Amino acid sequence: MKQDFIEIRNARENNLKNVDLRIPKGKITIFTGVSGSGKSSIVFDTIAQEAGRQLNETFSSFARQFLPKYGRPEVDEIHNLSTAIVVDQKRLGGNARSTLGTATDINPLFRILFSRFAEPQIGYANAYSFNDPIGMCPTCEGIGSNIALNTETAFDMDKSLNEGAILLPGFAPGTWQWKAYAETGYFDNDKKLKDYSEEELDKLLYAEPEKVTVTYKGEEFNSTYEGIAVKFMRVNVKNDREKSKQAEQKFKNFTTVKTCPTCEGARFNEKVLSSKINGYSIYDLTSMQLDELIKVLPEIADKNAKPIVDGIMERLQNLCDIGLSYMTLTRETPSLSGGESQRVKMVKYLSSNLTGLLYIFDEPSTGLHPRDVYRLNELLVKLRDRGNTVLVVEHDPDVIQIADHIVDVGPQAGAAGGNIMYTGSYEGLLTSDTITGNYLNRKAEINDQPRVVSDFLESRKSSLHNLKNVSLRVPVGVFTVVTGVAGSGKSTLVNQVFAKDYPDAIRIDQSAVHANVRSNPATFSDIMNAIRKVFSDENDVKSGLFSYNSIGGCEACGGTGSIQLNLSFMEAVEVECTECNGNRYKQEVLQYLYKGKNIVDVMDMSVTEALEFFEAKDILRKLKSLETVGLGYLSLGQPLNTLSGGECQRLKLAKELNKKGNIYILDEPTTGLHMSDVSNILDIINKLVKKGNTVIVIEHNLDVIRRSDWIIDLGPDGGTGGGEILYEGPPAGILECERSITAKYL
Repeated sequence: MKQDFIEIRNARENNLKNVDLRIPKGKITIFTGVSGSGKSSIVFDTIAQEAGRQLNETFSSFARQFLPKYGRPEVDEIHNLSTAIVVDQKRLGGNARSTLGTATDINPLFRILFSRFAEPQIGYANAYSFNDPIGMCPTCEGIGSNIALNTETAFDMDKSLNEGAILLPGFAPGTWQWKAYAETGYFDNDKKLKDYSEEELDKLLYAEPEKVTVTYKGEEFNSTYEGIAVKFMRVNVKNDREKSKQAEQKFKNFTTVKTCPTCEGARFNEKVLSSKINGYSIYDLTSMQLDELIKVLPEIADKNAKPIVDGIMERLQNLCDIGLSYMTLTRETPSLSGGESQRVKMVKYLSSNLTGLLYIFDEPSTGLHPRDVYRLNELLVKLRDRGNTVLVVEHDPDVIQIADHIVDVGPQAGAAGGNIMYTGSYEGLLTSDTITGNYLNRKAEINDQPRVVSDFLESRKSSLHNLKNVSLRVPVGVFTVVTGVAGSGKSTLVNQVFAKDYPDAIRIDQSAVHANVRSNPATFSDIMNAIRKVFSDENDVKSGLFSYNSIGGCEACGGTGSIQLNLSFMEAVEVECTECNGNRYKQEVLQYLYKGKNIVDVMDMSVTEALEFFEAKDILRKLKSLETVGLGYLSLGQPLNTLSGGECQRLKLAKELNKKGNIYILDEPTTGLHMSDVSNILDIINKLVKKGNTVIVIEHNLDVIRRSDWIIDLGPDGGTGGGEILYEGPPAGILECERSITAKYL
């Protein structure tokens, strides 16, 4: 008889209060609750962790050395687990050689297609890869761009050679490197560079190597003359990749990345680009926008090619269905946002025929316009209907609606959370009187009294990426929201164009804070120094004693709280340090108290508890900022590498809160936030505006859009179908805008 529930007994990971839970298999179960309530502790730290650990135990001890490490979660029993596939929001990352086509395994299918059906035939599938020496452009080695000397920063065109026109290090007048140019007799050393003829400038910068004689310290030497740009690249960049990375850092101000002149960014060599199907090279097809490519591929008439074309079409259709039709296969993966990365990973699993799996999603609606959420829902349903169990941590009301089963965790965050508030159907949640249920029943009204607008900040007009020669006009001293479907050009216009013209703007995005096991909210928000000072003043000892990264750290574990045990042929095990019991400090440090508490007690306090405990004004001010952005539940010593993307963003926001008269740019600040916390973020934004700041928010959340003073809507669609400004003005006015997709959802 088949069991149809995953059963959890006594889960107590992080803040969970001995949770018992039954989750139906073969259904979509959605976990709701405020940020920090314990949803992730159940789904990721308990279920996914144990599923990974048990799967690993089926492999030999030799194979386990190469697999990810999973510890045993704090739980008495878990029954009826399936193999888990976790689809999280970690960015795909990768390097300049990793594109959407390589990450989704669509490029290999194109390579097979071209190796069999292109004319003229040039060899095996590998010949059509820009990562293979046979197929790559020889100049840029398949990257599509080169590091080049930035002539604007390397030369002062208003000076002559004698006046020091060459600004590169080591080229001051009179030096050996300078003489190699000034003493060749090719140039008038007193003539300003801006007065050089085209030939003279070309000779100075780009001349190929030739033999010349130079005088140095009274003696004549034979030397090789080559243009400064040619020499600079040969010495600093061309020799090897490692060197070019160092050069990029060392000569950051003197280099620029330019499209490769040989392949013009296509990455392939001439031979590959000459091999075509229906007049298209492999680059012509992969650089098309996906919705265009889907129309072109069926024109390939050869019936032998049909199976390969069908395989490509299915994957492309999945990418389009999930709202990525505005992308191209040549798009580099490091440039994808967290939400886009997660959707690309989902598509990868859609082409899998495995069933009976446990799929776990972390807020898959992140970065999606309300229009695209239904596409996401269709995907989740598809995965379930193939016979899989789907678990989703989510805040978006439109996604919550499709749940077969809901688990609401709470009531609050941190120590005040960790309980199951409700389990059951969506309809039951609406009448459950939980925070989530109550907020699902509320509806925000459109702001009918926006702040009065007078002055504007305007960026220069731009056609970057898909922008159609537009500029961003932002009213000063009010709360502006920039909206539009994914890929419509919002980030390009705000984060790249506007932010470049207003470099003093404070940008708060979702990139991870530089987090490791040694950093925590207290160190990140600069409270730690003040806390150490309070302890050292009270006890008249060195403040370094109260740092586990300094003299106060436990010597056995180096202040990390855990020790790696090397079990030779078995995988290494991380265990709590027995010397300090995981608290990271030397024993002697714990005798020093402040108001009856030692440093470990204080680091275990939540931000809210610390606000009650401390008296020093600078500590209280920073703690207040953390509480204001809704992070009161975090403990002061929680390692930053355990925080979610949304928590990291709010941590950055707290650090920047008390500045005045600035421009703030917030990129989807509601990511990872429960509906009840969204009103908290709106309060913060309004406080910033009251202080005289200009706040620009890129956002899909309809409640945030409704409460703004000014809306700038881009679209109408993503990719080449976007990049226009459809509406700018007060919120109520957008409802009249026929072309706006955002208007339809408001």
